[in-house]
Amino acid sequence: MPAQFVSPLNMTVHQPCRGDLRVKSARSKRFPALAVIALIVALFPIASTPAQRPLRRPANRGDGAGARPRLVLLIVVDQFRYDYLTRFGDLFVANGLRRLLRQGASWTDANYDHMPTFTAPGHAVMMTGAWPSQTGIIANDWYEQQTGKKVKSVTDDSTNTLAGRPGEKGYSPRRLLCSTVGDELRLADNDRSKVIGISAKNRSAILPPGRRANAAYWFSDDTGNMSSSTYYFNQMPDWVTRFNDRRMADGWFGARWERLLPEPEYLKRAGKDDVPWENLDKSSNDTNFFPHIVTGGAAKPGRVFYKALVYTPFSNDLLVSFAEEAIRSERLGDDNATDVLSVSFSANDYAGHRFGPNSQEAMDMTLRVDQQIAGLLDFVDARVGLQNTIVVFTADHGASPVPELAALQNLPGRRYQKAEMLKLVEDGLKTRYGRKDRPASDYIRTFTNKQETEVGLLNGNFYLNRAALQRDGIDVDECERVVGELAMQMPGAARFFTRTQLESDRISASDDVARRVLHGFYPQRSGDVIIVFEPYTILFDMPDDPTDPRSSATHGSPYSYDTHVPLIIMGRSFTGGRYTQAATLADLAPTLAHVLDVQAPSCSIGRVLTEALANGLRSKSRIIR
Repeated sequence: MPAQFVSPLNMTVHQPCRGDLRVKSARSKRFPALAVIALIVALFPIASTPAQRPLRRPANRGDGAGARPRLVLLIVVDQFRYDYLTRFGDLFVANGLRRLLRQGASWTDANYDHMPTFTAPGHAVMMTGAWPSQTGIIANDWYEQQTGKKVKSVTDDSTNTLAGRPGEKGYSPRRLLCSTVGDELRLADNDRSKVIGISAKNRSAILPPGRRANAAYWFSDDTGNMSSSTYYFNQMPDWVTRFNDRRMADGWFGARWERLLPEPEYLKRAGKDDVPWENLDKSSNDTNFFPHIVTGGAAKPGRVFYKALVYTPFSNDLLVSFAEEAIRSERLGDDNATDVLSVSFSANDYAGHRFGPNSQEAMDMTLRVDQQIAGLLDFVDARVGLQNTIVVFTADHGASPVPELAALQNLPGRRYQKAEMLKLVEDGLKTRYGRKDRPASDYIRTFTNKQETEVGLLNGNFYLNRAALQRDGIDVDECERVVGELAMQMPGAARFFTRTQLESDRISASDDVARRVLHGFYPQRSGDVIIVFEPYTILFDMPDDPTDPRSSATHGSPYSYDTHVPLIIMGRSFTGGRYTQAATLADLAPTLAHVLDVQAPSCSIGRVLTEALANGLRSKSRIIR
């Protein structure tokens, strides 16, 4: 069993103070005394030699308190609810999340302030410091008004995938409208900094590093390779090709995912294993109980197996190995130009969708990712030195309980399919507006998704067919209200917001739900009517890929189980402890920019988390306006 957990309650608690909450960092450059001296010294060799990246330094060398860190390591665990820290924290190993809690600055009340709380918007917020209303990343995918197509957040048909399936179109951050911390670093030092993103999901690898990133790599469930895109380079770096040639993923074919600890520990904390509400769809050829035999029902490694692998902790092991190879081969953190490495673990989200956040699988995945993070931190410590590194740990969203389990717990859990709400609204529109010469059958716009046609309801957004409304003389503002009122007839529907209402900013900032809807609204990409459900009521949709299993649980709401996530920052620029001040994930980017002494990202609206800054950096923030 792991050593006894050091409870966050025993750590230093920092209470809010008025000055900490109100101080904003300056957007201008700040030059501490040590930095000025370093700049003067640096000018002499620059005058006689071409600008180049400084030579590698020994990894174990410590720097002065005022020096810029050599590496920023962003660790994201997809669908990691904040309460996992308290539910399972006493089982964590000493050098993983417990190390971050013990040595880092940890915020107990960090929330996303937008809706929907999905993977792509969350990953875009972290390093831009901006909401989807600014980044344009409103969801994982949305309907594109101009083309009439359903697109993904990182779709880019002008590029091709590398190490993916033959002829596969590529992906890129071109739909991200704001710069990131990594972008600003590379702009400030003439591209000497390296910025790289890694994940099992393409959107999770691509969005945090930003538009000027050196590379983003993600797992191809078509080939079992770590893949990338011609957005970054025309051919894969040699070290990636060598990594792929090892066929590491194939080594897990037929592997058994067993519990890490004895079963009684899981029964105590997560309940029974084999329960009917887990894995409602059996298309995965897996069981809803341990042990899980990882084949996907295939006879040998291939696409079906690779798709099954991402639902297991072994895919996180693959990411750790790849991240370590990236640090070695790209020499990240080897010199004075601060590098950025973003590693997003996706398996936790895949398992959470299939089994739910209260499952034994979610618990085991949490314990295992803690150990995987520990291994990565130990590697960084040996290679770069944690004293030379800023480590950030967070998540892109939380998760709602499986609706059937919520109902058993006397919570108002309800499960609906998108088709049910569509029928309710479409029938209502026909009753309200229809007549012989005006059937009102096309007032909800249709879009193309691959080779299929879909009616425009996505992410709780109804997309109206404005051309049809104009043709029939229907007032658009009135139709928005009618659609919203019809949707409210569904049990569990709580509120609706119209495009007219959001574009005219007719909401109160003190209304948390309305504010989060507004922060998630980007006019060119969002729909015309946005539906918000009551807590624990979820509208599910069929997966685009029929070989993907249906979700047992999901996320996306404006409620705490989806918005509340960990935020821990460890580094010599931060005073460790437990902070009770309210924070958002939009505060991370301006805080990192302040510490790195670079321009805050272009759309950044978050505050600098001054309460946790080391004394010198905190004073600098308060003096300069």
